[in-house]
Amino acid sequence: MSRKTRIAGISLAAAGLLAAGITAGTAGASPVQAPTADGSPLKLSASHRAELLRDASATKAQTAKELGLGAQEKLVVKDVIKDADGTTHTRYERTYAGLPVLGGDMVVHTAKGGAIKSTTKSTEKSVKVASTTAKIAPTAAAQSAQGTAVKSLSGKKADAQAPKKVVWAATGSPVLAYDTVVKGVKKDGTPSRMHIITDANSGKKLFQYDDIRTGKGESEFSGSVDLGTSKEGSGFTLTDADRGGHKTLNLGNSESGEGKAFTDEDDKWGTGKPDDPQTAAVDAHYGAAETWDYYKKVQGRNGIKGDGKGATSRVHYGKNYVNAFWDDDCFCMSYGDGEGDKAPLTALDVAAHEMSHGVTAATANLTYSGESGGLNEGTSDIFGTSVEFYAKNDKDPGDYLIGEKININGDGKPLRYMDKPSKDGQSKDFWDSSTGGLDPHYSSGVANHFFYLLSEGSGAKEIGGVKYDSPTADDKKVEGIGRDKAEKIWFKALTEYMTSNTDYKAAREATIKAATDLYKAGSPEVKGVEAAWAGVAVK
Repeated sequence: MSRKTRIAGISLAAAGLLAAGITAGTAGASPVQAPTADGSPLKLSASHRAELLRDASATKAQTAKELGLGAQEKLVVKDVIKDADGTTHTRYERTYAGLPVLGGDMVVHTAKGGAIKSTTKSTEKSVKVASTTAKIAPTAAAQSAQGTAVKSLSGKKADAQAPKKVVWAATGSPVLAYDTVVKGVKKDGTPSRMHIITDANSGKKLFQYDDIRTGKGESEFSGSVDLGTSKEGSGFTLTDADRGGHKTLNLGNSESGEGKAFTDEDDKWGTGKPDDPQTAAVDAHYGAAETWDYYKKVQGRNGIKGDGKGATSRVHYGKNYVNAFWDDDCFCMSYGDGEGDKAPLTALDVAAHEMSHGVTAATANLTYSGESGGLNEGTSDIFGTSVEFYAKNDKDPGDYLIGEKININGDGKPLRYMDKPSKDGQSKDFWDSSTGGLDPHYSSGVANHFFYLLSEGSGAKEIGGVKYDSPTADDKKVEGIGRDKAEKIWFKALTEYMTSNTDYKAAREATIKAATDLYKAGSPEVKGVEAAWAGVAVK
């Protein structure tokens, strides 16, 4: 039984905002308008999506042949999206001689009649290696990876798992490699699941990235809110049957385990104060619901993976943990309680930011390093902001500020600013050759600034009581096309035209293609996309 109840919950987004950004915004965006082309994605039911996936799997060998892939290359279907005009966008992973090809993912765009229109590839290199027999022993790769991870974790304990043999195609020419996952803990208490990629013939480290993305009741941040709960036994639990069975659980300050169910006899949750353990749960549960509704009603996506299944929220993670994070392995979000365990990081934009990491993982799977890492973080900030606007919550109105509710720095300032990212002291306003070398939370500034310019335009203005002043790299004025259109363009680009290796130049191409599909070539929307990218020095 699913129930909607009013509860008081709290929602603070903190350190996880370094991996989960929020933004709230208000007016300034034009009202939703129907696309002028037929490239808008259809809202697929779980059964329709499953049927499309089965069709793609049944024809993947023929697709590989049509694409001219080698005899040892196989396609693995990951996701599928269908547009109103009948175009189908099928996302594939790739294997070579049975080994996963990291950086070999692609999206095949097929016309209504079944003919391949185009292909978006993570790499244009031919996937082939001289031999699949490694010269370096797996134990040596594991030892090397563990040493690398210990340095990255500042001496914290790290445990290397058994290396997996792969073909590394994400950078340079494809080579036989080992992917070693090293589990550990970062300085701030965030769990780490670091991937160390080493050449299987020379032992040289090729790449590294982390799998953990660090984004009726009374809530702390959103006031009295409606919650989806379920009757169980003599009471109720925070299980939302209307949203894929999403659950909010209590870790009780532990750093492991699934967590225990919150229960309540009268279905009235929280007090709005952080000293009530239910309050953080209310904020997290509410944030998850608003995020689910946004993706379903605005973007036509039924759940994080598009399969109608809910994720899990875990509150009260660790002790004095000032962060929140998404973990795709457990398909869950975890929220700390902040300094002194008195400031939970469960704000609306944080919840939306973290869940959006899951959407990215299920679609483009942007590698969390380099420019693709910045795009990964920027995507979560963009949709965290979008959900905040969508929710229309008087206690937490939409704006273009990230983490403005959680006061993570202790000075009352937001964590990030979309109109001028450099105001945080470390993020980039404009792209340059050093952008990829930054932490993803700061290289994301280019994506955030692009989204603001595309939505609202440049210059000084006040939106929803918040003052903004957005510069451009070439000092040329940019006219915004409205946030609603900007959201649709970014989502279509992410899910249909971006891959794991997408950098800022490729993101420009992806968004132009998406805008063309939605609004036709030469439209004001396409010109707006081009102008906004020029405004952040991406050409």
